[in-house]
Amino acid sequence: MDIRKVKKLIELLQESGISELEITEGDDSVRIRRYPAAGVSAPAPPAPVAVEAPAPATVAAASAPVVETSPGGHQVTAPMVGTFYDSPAPGAKPFVQIGSLVGEGDVLCIIEAMKMMNQIEADVSGTVVSILIENGEPVEFDQPLFIIE
Repeated sequence: MDIRKVKKLIELLQESGISELEITEGDDSVRIRRYPAAGVSAPAPPAPVAVEAPAPATVAAASAPVVETSPGGHQVTAPMVGTFYDSPAPGAKPFVQIGSLVGEGDVLCIIEAMKMMNQIEADVSGTVVSILIENGEPVEFDQPLFIIE
């Protein structure tokens, strides 16, 4: 395999953010990993340092993590990793809003994954009581998106 092709593959790997790429061309094959494989030991992260003196109350309160509690009800979660969109097109009316009545099978949002637009449907009927993500934000697999009661 030509070294220029390998360099181009490395650039593609860095630009895309994927962690591994394997290409086979006839008898030639190349595998490029951005991060070490599971069997390869990486350097250990530095050990946390304990702080003896307590921080002032205002600083401690400001740096404490905020825990959001979600209302009771059925959670609709993301079935894939991608980008959340609340409407069928930019500037269009959202599929649902807080207070919307939905039936089983109604479209709640779109998740774009690998340039494919995937409609996410309600799996229960009820009222949308909470939308847990903003339009255009990335979502992770199984991340809660909506609460339906």
